[in-house]
Amino acid sequence: MEKAVSGWDRLRRLADDVRVLIELGEEAEDGDALAEARETNDELEKGVEAAEFQKMLSGPHDRSSCFFSINAGAGGTESQDWAEMLLRMYLRYCERKGWKTEITDYQAGEEAGVKGVTFAVTGEYAYGYLKAEAGIHRLVRISPFDSNARRHTSFASAFVFPEIEEEEIDIKIAESDLRVDTYRSSGAGGQHVNTTDSAIRITHLPTGIVVACQSERSQHSNRATAMKVLRAKLYEREMQEREAQAADIAGEKKEIGWGSQIRSYVLHPYKMVKDLRTGVETGNPDAVLDGDLEEFVVAWLMGVRRDVKEVE
Repeated sequence: MEKAVSGWDRLRRLADDVRVLIELGEEAEDGDALAEARETNDELEKGVEAAEFQKMLSGPHDRSSCFFSINAGAGGTESQDWAEMLLRMYLRYCERKGWKTEITDYQAGEEAGVKGVTFAVTGEYAYGYLKAEAGIHRLVRISPFDSNARRHTSFASAFVFPEIEEEEIDIKIAESDLRVDTYRSSGAGGQHVNTTDSAIRITHLPTGIVVACQSERSQHSNRATAMKVLRAKLYEREMQEREAQAADIAGEKKEIGWGSQIRSYVLHPYKMVKDLRTGVETGNPDAVLDGDLEEFVVAWLMGVRRDVKEVE
């Protein structure tokens, strides 16, 4: 609260300074004062833009940490490799933002890549930013797994769930609704591989939601993390059901959750990344896949919207 108020006070002071400098410059015909007024006004404009953007992160859980899940689409090894590329992209983005990440569940692909992965993101506004990335991501490239070097299109999905504490929302999870399975954590091998059945998989029977955690050596710790993920997914499901009900009442038709693709990453025959919701695009996919996502995220959060059909 103090940070928000002090930021507002700073903008008011800058606005007052601009006004005074303009008056002084005009009265005394002082070019230096007018030049300083322009510099101060530029600083004020940047501050106002930052404040406007911050307003976009005013949702009930935008300040929260979150869980991020990536799942490969149909297409076997090709899509699983794409899912792993997305994992690297988002881990690099989180690193740039100064957020801490920890992989809680990892299902490796048969030949390469990953079938599905969930990682926790700890940091201020992690959910507020990363919610912009939920949806289907499409990759077009010459497949490194095709001996004939043909072009392939792959899909992978991203889901983001805010970390919800028990006291924040009334989500009742009865023990009788849970099926808990234990299994041995997977690893690369060596002396540190886990030799006990400490990994946890929890199935919420009424909804069919399955969560897993194998990042800790302790079964108790893995269960606690898995329950956090389950609580977050149940919260997200409840919010989606409410949105769907509101859309039905309003006579709107919009896809929620899995929905249609939000972004295309083209590596062949040309290079381009285009966001199909905002129209933001770049000809440097290498930078994007290295975690340079801020332009796409900010555009979506600032409410820049474009019809998907128009962009396609």
